[in-house]
Amino acid sequence: MKIIPYTDVSPVHFDNEMVKGVDGRVLIGKNDGANNFCMRLFEIAPGGHTPRHSHTWEHEMFIHAGNGEIYCDGRWTEVLPGHAVFVPANNEHQIKNTGSTLLKVVCLVPPQAPEM
Repeated sequence: MKIIPYTDVSPVHFDNEMVKGVDGRVLIGKNDGANNFCMRLFEIAPGGHTPRHSHTWEHEMFIHAGNGEIYCDGRWTEVLPGHAVFVPANNEHQIKNTGSTLLKVVCLVPPQAPEM
């Protein structure tokens, strides 16, 4: 069993032409013996965003804090704390922070996906 505060995991910072103001943490992954999924937490700064991309695996997200929008199926949809999101495989998607505080998103991906 593993129980830790998420802040004990050092973040990887992303900030370039495709990604702006994103810190990612692998909370539970292969190094913990989790062979069926990876749990990640992304903190997106106000005005920040993930890259617009697609991949061959589905993933699930839970909006823990902050306000944002998710691009999927060719349109933007507002997300708020408490929202659960399912992104099917091969759907182009992106997340952006539209609020004034951190947008915190828990994201689960299958084992064939990169952990970070």
